[in-house]
Amino acid sequence: MRCVIARFPFELTKSGVLESMKGVKPEEVLGESVIIGRRSYPVKQVGQVITRQDRRDFSADEVTRAMAKLGFTCRSLPRTVAPTRAVDPLQHASAMLGAPLAI
Repeated sequence: MRCVIARFPFELTKSGVLESMKGVKPEEVLGESVIIGRRSYPVKQVGQVITRQDRRDFSADEVTRAMAKLGFTCRSLPRTVAPTRAVDPLQHASAMLGAPLAI
């Protein structure tokens, strides 16, 4: 299948990707990942191996889209809600009454 990654066209096949990733040790997954065989690889690592380009040259979305079209399972980590800062109940009550929060 013809895929465009980092503005370059690539002819990718599922068997070709499997062959390219054979023997490659997966890095720690911190974001989006692709399951190839029995292993889960970071999307950027897969993109670097199959395109032989620097990871900064392409986005994770480009590689994810290509891998999904080839039939690989792609996963993303759930987005976490940013923790809110703890506010003292007295400060919270004061803020509700219109007084500015003192930090």
